Amino acid sequence: MPAAGNETGRGPDRAPVASDPEEQARANLYGLISRLFCAPADPNLLAEISRAATVAAAENPAVDMVTAWSALQQACRSAYPALVRQEYDGLFIGVGRAEVTPYLSAYAVASAPDRFLVALRNQLAAWGLGRREGVFEIEDHVSGMSDIMRCLIEGGHPLAEQKKFFDAFVHPGVELFCAAVQKSPNAVFYKPVAAFALAFFELERAAFDMGDMS
Repeated sequence: MPAAGNETGRGPDRAPVASDPEEQARANLYGLISRLFCAPADPNLLAEISRAATVAAAENPAVDMVTAWSALQQACRSAYPALVRQEYDGLFIGVGRAEVTPYLSAYAVASAPDRFLVALRNQLAAWGLGRREGVFEIEDHVSGMSDIMRCLIEGGHPLAEQKKFFDAFVHPGVELFCAAVQKSPNAVFYKPVAAFALAFFELERAAFDMGDMS
């Protein structure tokens, strides 16, 4: 399973990578979602996703995840990189304004996105996390938020901390973002991408909620 983080860098005191295979699998999935939304999928990524299908199904027994992964695999097999790039640019960049904004504050607190960003930046500063040099996207980009979750897992942050961040900053906007992508008449490749991301985020939410009950 490919893993890539492109929005958020680690602080100077990086903690050891999580040694639990299940936790590393979670981190890898967050890294993959980060990569899929940070830039158009290139031929190497498309091929890697296609080859990793059976591994993904084994690691994620949830029916929705397996179904969504299979659909994403098929989309990768039939995708043309040039068309994927064109679709990505049209959906998430646009001319003047993107058709679907990838910034989660727009969905979480549409009336006060600046307040969301201030709280997010304060939390990242407390953890010593920040944007990598040369990255210009605002921190609440869906790719960056996924990369932050990857960093928390690989850095060994407690599940309670991960859940708090997920509940405060990821979950409030990510479902609406994925729904917006799926509803777009111009989305072809990114419909199964969004469906896969949504299935994973829903699985995460359910797992965090089960942890509260234990």
